[in-house]
Amino acid sequence: MIERPILGISMGDPFGNGPEISVKALHDPALYDRCRPLLVGDRSSMEYALKTAKKVSGIDLKLHVVQRAEEAKFEYGTIDLYDMGLVPADQIPNGMDKSEPRPFGVGACALGGEASFQYVTKVIELAMAGEVHATVTNALSKEAINMAGHHYSGHTEIYADYTDTKKYAMMLAHEELRVVHVSTHVSLKEACRRVTKQRVLDCIRMADEVLKQLGIKTPKIGVAGLNPHCGEGGMFGREEIEEIQPAIDEAAAEGILISGGKPVPPDTAFSKALGGWYDVLVVMYHDQGHIPLKVKGFVYNKEEQHWEAVAGINMTLGLPIIRVSVDHGTGFGHAGDGHANERSLLNAMDYAIRLGQNRG
Repeated sequence: MIERPILGISMGDPFGNGPEISVKALHDPALYDRCRPLLVGDRSSMEYALKTAKKVSGIDLKLHVVQRAEEAKFEYGTIDLYDMGLVPADQIPNGMDKSEPRPFGVGACALGGEASFQYVTKVIELAMAGEVHATVTNALSKEAINMAGHHYSGHTEIYADYTDTKKYAMMLAHEELRVVHVSTHVSLKEACRRVTKQRVLDCIRMADEVLKQLGIKTPKIGVAGLNPHCGEGGMFGREEIEEIQPAIDEAAAEGILISGGKPVPPDTAFSKALGGWYDVLVVMYHDQGHIPLKVKGFVYNKEEQHWEAVAGINMTLGLPIIRVSVDHGTGFGHAGDGHANERSLLNAMDYAIRLGQNRG
């Protein structure tokens, strides 16, 4: 068991909120008692983020630039940065007055997409080589990476491709609520087609495995139905009868604990999960899982008109390496103004630490 696993952290889009929330997260001294964080990104972006954090929040950290993981100091007060050197300094913050913290005003662009893609592939490379014990990813823009010529629908697909992983799934988590998705970034019509016995069974197995890695000896797994009221015996659809129930039965025969032994109506599944009925829910498509997670983890202060909390994590299951991510986007509209919320990144790092310790 590794006491302080090394975390490879991708900076995210250089014109997004990743640089800023990285500074804020790494300002926590207790973090260094639990892990050794190595940020992969660009010096130009991080210097701007450090200056902004100092002016807006009084955070005063130094930057230690390295070209190899073994050069890192891993000391509180200094951010170890694996500098990729992809973003010229004069592009930060795109010609604006550098003496005042303000949004970059860049948004999705090919430069940001190329840089953020290279940060991700570098942390994957470091993890596959055993130089880091787990990886954590800040937000990138799907539009930007595609503008740069990298045609992926997100981190999950990049990791699967670069690790040659065929069976994988997305898990979102915030506090006691966890969901594993049968499908994610596809149309709703395609999502329904992907609800097959084998895919549901694969997701149940991956959910069971990751919860055991997190220290839950016998995870209680709930499996959501696809159709309203789980199809009402076939009246509203037959996926529960023909695909989901057979997957549940096979998983149960393998010794996996499926709470209730049958699909759960989606309209009550999440209330039951919050009530402790399940340690994780296997859900059938993207929004079925994302909406309740973000209702719980994202809290907007309507009086002060800012996000009070942006919490939760996104994790890819089935990989040969550990990958945990923030569960929010790049926040282009407010990036660089000093007010981004780092809670989701801290949540992601906590998961990565726990998994990195156990895998080690």
